[in-house]
Amino acid sequence: MDAMTQPPIIRLHPEDDVVIARQVLPPGTSIGDNVATLARIPAGHKIAVKAQAKGDPVRRYGQIIGFATDAISPGAWVHTHNLGMGDFSRDYAFGRDAKPTQPVAAPATFQGIIRADGRVATRNYIGIITSVNCSAHVAELIAMAFRRNPLTGEDPLAAWPNVDGVVALTHKTGCGMTAGEPLTLLRRTLGGFARHANFSHVIAIGLGCEVNQIGGLLDEQRLSGRLRNMDIQEMGGTRKTVAAGIAFVKEVLDEANKVSRVPVPASELCVALQCGGSDGYSGITANPSLGAASDLVVRHGGTVILSESPETYGAEHLLTRRAVSPTVGQKLVDVMHWWEAYCEREGAEMDANPSPGNKLGGLTTILEKSLGAMAKAGSTNLVEVVRYAEPVTAKGFVFMDTPGYDPVGATGQVAGGANLLCFTTGRGSVFGCKPTPSIKLATNTPMYQRMEDDMDINCGTVVTGEETVQQVGERIFAKMLETASGGRTKSESFDFGAAEFAPWVLGATM
Repeated sequence: MDAMTQPPIIRLHPEDDVVIARQVLPPGTSIGDNVATLARIPAGHKIAVKAQAKGDPVRRYGQIIGFATDAISPGAWVHTHNLGMGDFSRDYAFGRDAKPTQPVAAPATFQGIIRADGRVATRNYIGIITSVNCSAHVAELIAMAFRRNPLTGEDPLAAWPNVDGVVALTHKTGCGMTAGEPLTLLRRTLGGFARHANFSHVIAIGLGCEVNQIGGLLDEQRLSGRLRNMDIQEMGGTRKTVAAGIAFVKEVLDEANKVSRVPVPASELCVALQCGGSDGYSGITANPSLGAASDLVVRHGGTVILSESPETYGAEHLLTRRAVSPTVGQKLVDVMHWWEAYCEREGAEMDANPSPGNKLGGLTTILEKSLGAMAKAGSTNLVEVVRYAEPVTAKGFVFMDTPGYDPVGATGQVAGGANLLCFTTGRGSVFGCKPTPSIKLATNTPMYQRMEDDMDINCGTVVTGEETVQQVGERIFAKMLETASGGRTKSESFDFGAAEFAPWVLGATM
C-alpha cells in the first residue's frame, strides 16, 4: 500500500480488542467500523475497537496483554490508566507447533576468521579479563596503551591492521560475594569471554586476595594454558603489572595479526537477539523483521539466541509449542517459575519490567512487551534452553535464561559464544558488546533519522508500507553477512562495547 494511502491505524490480528496508532491521531479520527478516537492518541499507542468491561481480558497479537482496570469505550486510549496485569492459564502444548525446518538450497557464506581449533571468528581482538573490580583500572591502563587517539589520529596498532583492538572487560564484583551460584555464574561468564573465538589472545588480571581467585577461575573453567594471568600483588604493584601486560600484548601482536578472512558457511553464525528502549512499534516492525532474519539464519544452518527471561514472561506458552521435545519445553517453563519465585523473594513484580521509556512509547504491561519481544526469534523450532553464559552448542533457535536488562543479557549471550549481535530499539538505545559486533535496528523512521549515526537499519519502512517484514528481514540478514565479514557497525564507529560488559550479579554483597 502506498504511504500516502496508509490507514491511520494498524490492526495486527482480527481478534484484537485494540489497534495501534500509525501516527499521532487527534480526537475524532475515524479508525473504521464506525469508531472514532475519543482523545488524542500518541503514535504507537493503543486504541480500543470494542467495549470492554472492568476485568475483561484485552488482546493484541491475538493474545492477552492484560485486563481492563476500568470500563473502556470504543475509540478510547488504552494504556496504564485502564489496563493492568492479571493472571490467566497458559496451555504450554509442548511441541504442538514444531515442524521441520526447511534448509536453503544454496547456503550463504561470509568472510570469517578460522581459528586453530576450527571455530570461526567475526572479529580479531586481544582481550583483558579481570577477576575483580580491584584490577579494573590496571586492565584499563594496559588497553589504553593500544587505543587510537581520536584527536590526533595516532594509532598504536597501525602496523597490525588485522588486529581489531585491545579491549579491557572490567566489572564491579569478584569479591565481597558469596561462593556457590554467584561465584560460579561469574566464573562461567569470564570463562566464556576468555574462550571466545573473537579473541586471539587473552590476559587475566587479578589483585591477589579476592574471592574470585585467578587460580580457581582457571581450574574451574579449564583455562590453564589458554591465557596469561597476573596478580597485581605478586607482580609488585600497579606499575609493574601494567608494564608486564603491555609487554605481553606487544609480544603477541605479530601472531595475532597473522589471520586472514576466508569464505565460511553462514552456519557458523551465532547471533544474539536483543532489544532495548522498546516502543509500540517494536513488535510490529523491527522485532518481527529480525525474526524473519533469524529464520534465514536457522535455514542456512546457523544459530540464534533469544534471552531476557522477564521479557518472555507471559508469552512462553507460544515458545513451548515450538519446542522440539517436552524436555526442552519444560526447561523454559522452569525458567519462568524461577523468575516468579525470585521476584517474590525480592519483593518485586514481573510487571515492573516495562521502563518509563517503554511506556512512553506505548507499551503497557510485561505481557504486551513479551509478545512483541519474542518475535525476534522468528518461527523455527526451539531446540534448547541454556543457563546464563552457558556455552551454546546447538544449531537453530536457542533460549538463554538472562535478566531483561540489555547489557547483562547481551553479556551472557556473548559469553555463550555469540559472534554477532542484533539489537532492536524504538526509543534509541546506543550499545555495543565487544568482542562481538552489534547491529542496531530502529523500529521507526523518525528515531532513525534523529539518531542515524547510531542506527544501522531502519525498520520503520514497515509502518509506512515501503517494505514488508520479510523484505526488511532479508536486508538484516544481508547486513549480518556483511558485518560478520568485517564490515563496521555504527556502534563500532564509536568504539562501543567495553564499558557495556555487565555480568549478572546474584546473591548478597558482603
